[in-house]
Amino acid sequence: MTTPGRNEPQTLKDAHDVAASTRPLPGASLVTWLKWRQANARMYRAVSDVDRFHHHEIRYWVAHEDGKAEELAARIQAEKSDAK
Repeated sequence: MTTPGRNEPQTLKDAHDVAASTRPLPGASLVTWLKWRQANARMYRAVSDVDRFHHHEIRYWVAHEDGKAEELAARIQAEKSDAK
């Protein structure tokens, strides 16, 4: 089990606040969005072990961020293939 440190989010609300405050600006590169989605998934995964009251809802957010990251990775790969 991974436990966030003292300066890391401890609740679902904390995690949402961090995600909102670190969200890339519109027009940011796909790589920037991918890194943000991956970081969010890691953060939510860690918080799901701490905020047990919201565990299932947080696991939804883990799956959501993982899914969005996979979509972005596929788009990035497709763009690389098209560029060749």
